[in-house]
Amino acid sequence: MAAHHDHHHHDHAPADFGRAFAIGTALNIGFVVVEGAAGFLTDSIALLADAGHNLSDVLGLLVAWAAVELGKRPASKRFTYGLRSSSILAALTNSVLLLVAVGAIAWEAVGRFSDPPAIEGGTVMLVAAAGIVVNLSTALLFARGRKHDINIRGAYLHMAADAAVSAGVVIGGALILWTGSEWIDPAISLVIVAVILWSTWGLARESLVMVLQAVPEGIDADAVRSTLATLPGVARVHDLHIWPMSTTEAALTAHLVMPGGHPGDAFLRDLQHRLAHDFRIDHATVQIELGEGAECRMHGHAHV
Repeated sequence: MAAHHDHHHHDHAPADFGRAFAIGTALNIGFVVVEGAAGFLTDSIALLADAGHNLSDVLGLLVAWAAVELGKRPASKRFTYGLRSSSILAALTNSVLLLVAVGAIAWEAVGRFSDPPAIEGGTVMLVAAAGIVVNLSTALLFARGRKHDINIRGAYLHMAADAAVSAGVVIGGALILWTGSEWIDPAISLVIVAVILWSTWGLARESLVMVLQAVPEGIDADAVRSTLATLPGVARVHDLHIWPMSTTEAALTAHLVMPGGHPGDAFLRDLQHRLAHDFRIDHATVQIELGEGAECRMHGHAHV
């Protein structure tokens, strides 16, 4: 039997991620301070809710930033893949932070329905309008990297959702000025909760699936198996495993039963290139077996 490992790394992230995180974090920290102060001064739960959500986004940006930096560290004797998987943990942490913020916002908003405070609609509108500019600007910093990295997509979606939420707060302030109905403020807060839940659910589900080492989204395991099984000389495929190494990289291990013998390094190089090109699997380890009963001697593997 023979084993072969190869890898082909694609850098899907934009080159200026560090700069994007630094600018985005600074903008949002400044805005959280301004919006939080305005919320306390005007006694607006909508502004405080949006400030709390923006604060969770700042924490999320810092966590995602740290994960990107950790992922750059080289492999070591203990961490043989490096710390790439920290980006998966960051995405999961991001979703948890958002869900906690959602609970706090909803609890406070429901309580405000029974005794809504007087709201200065004009102030609410001005601060929220500034939020649209800050959040939309931050979202654009991550727009280029959102397609291939849920860490970056999480940052992008949060900022884009915040821009929409701030627009909702502006509308709420206008309605308060027009109608004088103070219950609109907590109602807007519940709309904010719905938006956050909608934008967070996909991130939470996908990051949890990655933590459990499921086949990454976008990779068809049946298509991968079919590709391997139809290679010249392959009689059988077993012990096929596909899992995420990080939010941007996938790995594969497989046993190919080839009674005709080892096909040579050129076959393995071509196979690796095909896996990387067709399925975005950058790290592949393939074991060649000669006998039909080779898999029977393997223990502790789940056959797929």
